[in-house]
Amino acid sequence: MKLPRLFPLFTAATLAALSPLHAADDHGKLIFQDDFARTESQEKTDEPGNGWATNSKARAKGNKQVDLRDGAMYIFLSPEADHAVSVQHAAEFTDGAVALRFKLEDPRDSLGLDFADPGRKDVHAGHLFAARVAPKQVVLQDLATGNMRLDIQDARKAKQKLTADQQQALVGKDKKIPATLAVNEWHDLLVKITGDELAVTVDGKLLGTLKSPGIAHPTKKMLRLAVPRNAVVDNVKIWRKS
Repeated sequence: MKLPRLFPLFTAATLAALSPLHAADDHGKLIFQDDFARTESQEKTDEPGNGWATNSKARAKGNKQVDLRDGAMYIFLSPEADHAVSVQHAAEFTDGAVALRFKLEDPRDSLGLDFADPGRKDVHAGHLFAARVAPKQVVLQDLATGNMRLDIQDARKAKQKLTADQQQALVGKDKKIPATLAVNEWHDLLVKITGDELAVTVDGKLLGTLKSPGIAHPTKKMLRLAVPRNAVVDNVKIWRKS
């Protein structure tokens, strides 16, 4: 006698749809996505398209630092650059999430997701908080009330000793988490923001969280992909929960 099937059979596609990176209902409303399946009209300067902008004109003498090929965005530091590559896109929310695929092609490479509000004038360049992934380490940072606080940045530029209050402001604003990420392989990254908590998941595994007041800034207006050497990015998705 054939027994009735009590549990559904899940295909690979179904399982993928149920994974944390695809569970859109958990993250809110999808407000942006990009699979970079397009070509550029020329190869001399950055032309990322779809609302992306870069800092190459201001910080790399206009040299190309972003290339679209093979359905992905390749980001690389120009020898003429005086700053890490920054590839920016508008992304306004209070609570939300960003998912993407990334590949680091060298053990020295890293990729930062830097959330900003350029209108916030008490913080250098509007930096709020960041999640930075490298082959051996993930770093979570509250920048707004820590390292990028304007008075702290000004003191450092003037080579002044930080006051006791400024030194205290830096305590607990960075969290370094050991990681083992294979080089030259694709990885899935999910960065989720809920209130004052930042959570980072790589390849379906929660690597760590950071709770800090700068993360709770009510207006995240911009996502910056920060690349000090090289990184490859694909399938970017941004959700707004509130």
